[in-house]
Amino acid sequence: MIEPETIAAFNNRNRVNLNNIKGMTPAQRDQVVVWGTNAQNLLSNKDLAQFIHEAKFNVADALSEITTHDADSNNLRIALANQLAGIDSLVALLQSAVFHKGRALGLQDAERNQK
Repeated sequence: MIEPETIAAFNNRNRVNLNNIKGMTPAQRDQVVVWGTNAQNLLSNKDLAQFIHEAKFNVADALSEITTHDADSNNLRIALANQLAGIDSLVALLQSAVFHKGRALGLQDAERNQK
């Protein structure tokens, strides 16, 4: 069953095109700033960083324990590598949000200085 929090997260996901920050409305830029601030808070959370590293180390340990080269072992290697890529993808998403927040704030500052 889908939880109400999952539905709310889906409905509140970022829907702006980050490739065109200059063409965004002020409300859309504000949304990017909020999204980036939330990501920045997560990236600066030492507890979250500890769990992310723990997850990566666990997957790396599982990879290093595979010593055979049969089809099942190779499939397990692929699955574990995909888990590592997923963790890295989450961190990259957070870093991207912080980057785009900086761009949006920079454009807002430039517009204020022009006035």
